[in-house]
Amino acid sequence: MDVLIHAGGVQTEMTSVAVRAKVAAHAIREVSDVQRSAALSAAATSVGAHLEDILAANQNDVTNATACGVPPAVLDRLLLDEERIHSMVARIEAVSALPDPVGRELARWRRPNGLEIARVSTPIGVIGMIYESRPDVTAEAAAICVKSGNAVILRGGSYGRASSAAIHAAIVENLPNFGISRDTVQLVATADRAAVDLMLGGLYDSIDVLIPRGGQHLVARVKKEARVAVLAHLEGVCHVFVHGDADLQKARKIVLNSKMRRTGICGAAESLLIDCAVLESHGVAILSDLQSAGCEIRADEHVRAIFPSAKQATEKDWSTEYLAGIISVKTVNGLESAIRHIECYGSNHTESIVTESPDVADRFLSAVDSAIVLWNASTQFADGYEFGMGGEMGIGTGKLHARGPVSAEQLTSFKYVVRGDGQIRP
Repeated sequence: MDVLIHAGGVQTEMTSVAVRAKVAAHAIREVSDVQRSAALSAAATSVGAHLEDILAANQNDVTNATACGVPPAVLDRLLLDEERIHSMVARIEAVSALPDPVGRELARWRRPNGLEIARVSTPIGVIGMIYESRPDVTAEAAAICVKSGNAVILRGGSYGRASSAAIHAAIVENLPNFGISRDTVQLVATADRAAVDLMLGGLYDSIDVLIPRGGQHLVARVKKEARVAVLAHLEGVCHVFVHGDADLQKARKIVLNSKMRRTGICGAAESLLIDCAVLESHGVAILSDLQSAGCEIRADEHVRAIFPSAKQATEKDWSTEYLAGIISVKTVNGLESAIRHIECYGSNHTESIVTESPDVADRFLSAVDSAIVLWNASTQFADGYEFGMGGEMGIGTGKLHARGPVSAEQLTSFKYVVRGDGQIRP
């Protein structure tokens, strides 16, 4: 690899990161899954053992962020407590227990000339992860990359710097005991934003894939400026559609959970579509549940006619990711109307239909072109851990390679292994 050595500053630091990541990526390709899994189990134990250190670092981050006046949604994502750290440990263990994603034979065939051809999964190489102040991403990304045989360069948000550093230190503590270099998981130490610029440029050809995880501004910038492949979603404008054949009690539970369980995650429902056939019979109860839970309702004139306390929705509301206790509500005339609305205003992230009709559900699941579609289930299940994938680097909403939760299997590519017996091409 040709690397330009810069004098001093962030360039020198990031050049070192690039060189070490490339070396580590080549080395971990030779490490067995037994070693990788054992290393992650040890990392999970280490995170648990350093719980007090991580909590102390997080308290420092939260205090500083609060003093800076960050929004409540950001504070919620930043905050760690014992329960969230135990969940972090469980997610690392879950990734460790996944089947080996590397070396899987995806297909095999024999040509008439006797050549045996196999398509085999391989690690991608070096993953660049740029994320905002969610320190749990540090653990999740590190675990998924180690499991998939990749090196990773982590650049977290400034508000979570101390928390991420404490988590990173615990994770890499025992990696060498399992034949894995600490350089396999690197956390960018500098807060200089020039480090992000260098990563967007590919960091001297060291980064193979970039994954941004954060708000719209961050993701939009990465997708616009990156000179390497990007796995990302820009927005999570997720819908719940209450069909005319919906069971009222199911609809009430699903809508309330989809919106209000955690409003600041990308799988939170931002828009509710109600079939006009059940607007009066179902709408008032569903909307009352939301309002009682502290949700602001912005609705069209048909909804406001039965629920006058709702605010008038604007055109912008149909395509807004609130990440807060706000939901837009629109009346639609049946299944096809709901599908058209989602096509027009959705972000290809996650959509749910509530209905007792299997035929209607099948049509919705087939026609809606989002990364995740659900039938009679909350949109808050849009999560790699809930999918049994151990965790996720993020939700992919593009059309190529990985869609939905991006976990260990999605961080592999493939190569063709061809076995012959002296064949030459005429």
